Amino acid sequence: MTVTATSRVVRAGRPVPLGAVVSTFRRGGGDPTSRRDDDGWWFAWRTPGGPVTLRLEVPGGVGVEVTATAWGAGSAWVLDRVPSLLGEHDDPSGFEPRHPLVAEEWRRRPGWRVPASGLVVQHLVATVIEQKVTGKEAFAGYRRLVRRFGEPAPGPGEGLGLVVPPTAREWGAVPSWEWLAAGVDPGRSRTVVRAVGHAGRIDECVDLPPDAARARLTSLPGVGRWTWAEVAQRALGLPDEVSFGDYHVAKDIGWALTGRPVDDDGLAELLEPWRGHRYRVQRLLELGGHHRPRRGPRMSTPTHLPVRGR
Repeated sequence: MTVTATSRVVRAGRPVPLGAVVSTFRRGGGDPTSRRDDDGWWFAWRTPGGPVTLRLEVPGGVGVEVTATAWGAGSAWVLDRVPSLLGEHDDPSGFEPRHPLVAEEWRRRPGWRVPASGLVVQHLVATVIEQKVTGKEAFAGYRRLVRRFGEPAPGPGEGLGLVVPPTAREWGAVPSWEWLAAGVDPGRSRTVVRAVGHAGRIDECVDLPPDAARARLTSLPGVGRWTWAEVAQRALGLPDEVSFGDYHVAKDIGWALTGRPVDDDGLAELLEPWRGHRYRVQRLLELGGHHRPRRGPRMSTPTHLPVRGR
């Protein structure tokens, strides 16, 4: 069956460095829901309107005009959200780099903004799978489950090997042995299954004030400070939500800004002058590749330690 393409061109308020903005939606190098090429990015998502393949294109990778093309039942929904996906609704006013390293990364990416996908359930499921394990383990588990229980992306997405994640109901019906085969322990799988049972209420977080959205998500068993922040950064585009509780983030930011690793308390103190824009600092340093030197054997222990449970 032929799937009709729908397109729109968004003229942004600044030159958009497309990869720097939307790469945060990618869950590892083998993510079956995303793909990049020389001129743009492809995404296969489960939207409130249905499955969609989305193509975002900026010739040369940076430009004021972004062409968005979509295929599938979710086309209207996702095309309406393209400005948010590009970070057009993110307001960096009041942000002062303060530190030479932050200033340098801001200078290198003046058009970078915090994007917002609006896909709260989709990011919540992926983030819970990433709790308390290495990135390699988390991405492999998510990749296996999406390929096993998702569906081929509409239009050209299928030919590219893209897969749309399962529906909330399908996530809730994944058998226990499939979770285990994907390396997801019962604690995390139970968290996902309980959460997707409230999918409608979770997706309403898009329209809630940040404090209310935070209260709603963290009221779910197994969803704590780190999980909330990771979802808020991507789905809601909140520029102040830092990944406290991550094994690497505090150490890496501390090393970048002071020359020594810090813990979460030290990170909170270090980022306090940037309150309102603390995640902006985190992401700029991540994009610049600033992390402490890795010594010794590669870890097999968790990369995400629990905060308030998870």
